This record gives sequence, structure tokens and C-alpha cells, in this order.
Amino acid sequence: MDFTALFTTNGLITLLTLTVMEVVLGIDNVIFISILTGKLPRESQGKARAIGLSMALVFRVLLLFTITWIMGLTDGLLNLEDLGLPWSFDITGKDLILFGGGVFLVYKSVAEIMEHFEDEHEEDEEDNSNTKLSIPSAVVQIIFIDIVFSFDSILAAVGMSQNLVIMVCAVIIALFIMLTFSGKISDFVNENPTIKMLALCFLVLIGCLLLAEAGHIHPDKSYVYVAIGFAMAVEFLNMAARRAEEKREAKKNEHDAE
Repeated sequence: MDFTALFTTNGLITLLTLTVMEVVLGIDNVIFISILTGKLPRESQGKARAIGLSMALVFRVLLLFTITWIMGLTDGLLNLEDLGLPWSFDITGKDLILFGGGVFLVYKSVAEIMEHFEDEHEEDEEDNSNTKLSIPSAVVQIIFIDIVFSFDSILAAVGMSQNLVIMVCAVIIALFIMLTFSGKISDFVNENPTIKMLALCFLVLIGCLLLAEAGHIHPDKSYVYVAIGFAMAVEFLNMAARRAEEKREAKKNEHDAE
């Protein structure tokens, strides 16, 4: 491994660029972990987040050291024509992983969204369901989605740099940044129902993108990120407007009481 390249101007610029890209690509992972751990008891959420993101770090570093195998996953395993179907479509290992991850992400996100539409008489059952998720169950689900998100992250990293040291350093720095802010992100998402709903819709879109990628359709992900960013900005304005209205109401009540 070439450590000297890390201390060159070009190496440092590549490291910074790759780190920012890894953080951006990891946001959907952090959101999923935040929503999933929100169903755990409060005292267990931090532990589950730390374990989940630590496993993400381990997986991504290990995958970097097996990059030859990773690139091999883009080779065709089976063609639909071999099954007698009228389509020439090569199924790869990457396709299978992305398809499984997409189905899982869409299912989990839609199921979480549907919980918000349950009848009032089911609230007690919903409260009980929040305590059914254990740390081992949460960690298993986090590990699965970590694996799915790691492939896109690593393939993107390889596309930007061929230096293993730079790639490993960027992944480690990005994961530590996400680990540092994951608690605040988790609390913010789970304490604001409208933001949580937007985050869940965002995860549904990401799941659909994974399914599209599995079908060799490559939509521009920047459109999704821009759309959800715009929606979040609008919701932040709504939240600010609601707080201002609450302050005006409080002042009015104080004035009336006098």
C-alpha cells in the first residue's frame, strides 16, 4: 500500500472529496438506523447506533480489501435467455444484493409509514410494538442494510481513486463523522413526526432506486437528493412558522391574562 500518496496535494484533495461523498452516500444509512433504533428503549438507542455504524465501518473496510471480488460481482451470473425468457438480461451478484436491499428498504419504510395511519384503538398495541424490537434484531437489520449501502459506497470510491490507503482513510473519517452526529440526527428525526415521515418517504425512494439499479436502470440520484432536500427545506420553514405562531399565541395569552 502506498502511504506517500496520502500526503501529496492531489492525495489530500482526493481524500477530502471522497470523504464528503461517503458522508453524502451514508446519509440514507444514518436515517434508516435512526428510524429503526427509534423503536428501541431510549437507553438502548445509542448502543444500537454505535454497533450499527461500527459494523458499517468494518464491512466497508473489509470490502475495500476484497475489491477484486467486489468488481467480480458485476459479472453476469445468469442470463434470462438461458431460462427460456425472451429477454437478454444478465443477472449479476450485485443485482441480487441491490434487489434484496431495495425490497427490504421499501417494505420496512412502507410498514413504518402505515403505522401512522392505524386507528386510535390500536394505539396501545402500537406502543407495545415499539418495545418488541430488541438490540440483536435491530443490529441484524442494520447489518443487512449496511451491506447493501456499502456496495454502492465502495464502487463509487473505486471510481474516484485507485489508492487503497486514501479509500480506507476516507471511509473511516466519514463513518466517524456520521457516528458523531447520528445521535442528534436520530433525536431530531424521531422527535419531529413530519420530518420522520419525509425521511421514510426518502427511504422508499432510495429503495426504488436500488430496485431500478438491480434492473440495470441507472436514474440520476441527484434528482432524488435535490427533491428531498427541497422538501426538508420547506418543512423547516413550516416548523419555524409554527414556532413563531406558538410564541405569538403565548404572548397573546399572557396579555389577556393581565
